[in-house]
Amino acid sequence: MLYLTRKVGESVVVNDNIEITVVEVRGRTIKLGFTFPPNVTVLRRELYDKIQAENRAAAATDAGILAGRNSRNDNG
Repeated sequence: MLYLTRKVGESVVVNDNIEITVVEVRGRTIKLGFTFPPNVTVLRRELYDKIQAENRAAAATDAGILAGRNSRNDNG
């Protein structure tokens, strides 16, 4: 993990096309501003983790359904 120190108004650039700017620091809260191309997706970590868990659950359900269909087809 890379750790950087930035002040309000300072930025970092990622992959030449994503800029992250420190907009405000208030106590233990930092407000960040992001500039990025329209084809880039940015999610809060907790939302990203929830989506990934739901995708894994859906894939497991789909695999179970397909396995059930295949076993019926083999016996029919």
